[in-house]
Amino acid sequence: MKIHEYQAKELLARFGVVVPGNGGVASTPGEARAAVEKLGGRGVLKAQVHVGGRGKAGGIKIANSPAEAESLASQMLGMLLKTHQAPQGVKVEKLLIEEPIQIEKEFYIGIVPDRNSQRNILIVSAMGGMDIEAVAEEHPDALAKLAIDPLLGLKDYQIRQACYEAKLPVEVIGEATKFIRQLYAAYIATDASLAEINPLVVTADNRLLAADAKIQIDDNALFRHPEFEAYKEGSEEDEIEAEAHRRGIQYVRLGGNIGVIGNGAGLVMGTLDEVSRAGGKPANFLDIGGGAKAEVVRNSLEIVLMDPNVKGVLFNIFGGITRGDEVAKGIIEATKTMDIRVPLVVRLAGTRAKEGTDLLRTTNLVPASTMQEAAAKIVVLAQ
Repeated sequence: MKIHEYQAKELLARFGVVVPGNGGVASTPGEARAAVEKLGGRGVLKAQVHVGGRGKAGGIKIANSPAEAESLASQMLGMLLKTHQAPQGVKVEKLLIEEPIQIEKEFYIGIVPDRNSQRNILIVSAMGGMDIEAVAEEHPDALAKLAIDPLLGLKDYQIRQACYEAKLPVEVIGEATKFIRQLYAAYIATDASLAEINPLVVTADNRLLAADAKIQIDDNALFRHPEFEAYKEGSEEDEIEAEAHRRGIQYVRLGGNIGVIGNGAGLVMGTLDEVSRAGGKPANFLDIGGGAKAEVVRNSLEIVLMDPNVKGVLFNIFGGITRGDEVAKGIIEATKTMDIRVPLVVRLAGTRAKEGTDLLRTTNLVPASTMQEAAAKIVVLAQ
């Protein structure tokens, strides 16, 4: 579960992390004006969306008066913020209003799980304020990484060593060590799958602050954290993904025009590759899991077709325990109750796949015998 910057900062502040002065969160221009008045007449308006690159896309503005804050907020609220991570645009519904700070230096600190070492990894870099993936690719020597022992935890001497390796200025290492210790405490206590401060800044008046923060909480641990129930609303960056989450459907929007539905993450990812090889652009990843009952198929199709860019849908179903003829019946039953205006190609494999394919031939659904054939057919039909 992703949470907004203002929520991440509220959470980190409980563990002692120092954050900029907060005027509040505004969802109307009037609230933005009041927040800047609270801060003494100047403030930074920051769009609360789950994508990077907000500044370049116009999602961060400085207001030098309450009236200017109201004017800027009226422009920013409701806008579609388009970034490299979200070219389709993300609607801005809330603004965080903070004190303006003059930044002298920017650093990066973050903690993520690492599947290879099966440990959490501390990452420190003197190149803050940038996309950390870009830093890792273009300047790998600028990152210091430390695998954290799950039994012993993170020790101060290890943190200092990581800071030295990352070439942080000696004069900030003592204070940065405290920030990292607090970040790790928050990461463990909240069952996070990501916790980062980017940038961790030194200001002109020599303060060390978390200028921005990002936290993602493991969905599988939410039962232990009823206090995060309030964070669920609007936790996705995409309205369709949010609706899929509410329906319990594994869906990721990808921005193309070919909807993809399959059972099993590996099969769906393979299908995405085949659609791309056939010259199409996948619109989404959707895994319906085991089986394909009519209600699940209907919900999945409704989610996929919420995307106006979808010009065709490809089903790729492998029947193991699930029988192919039962899957076909589920798809046919679901589509009979829907007004579908795009072509649907269905590929069935596995148990009783032939019987299922024979059922499909009596409908307007287009059967295919292989994944490659299915991908080629849907790409042509979608054109």
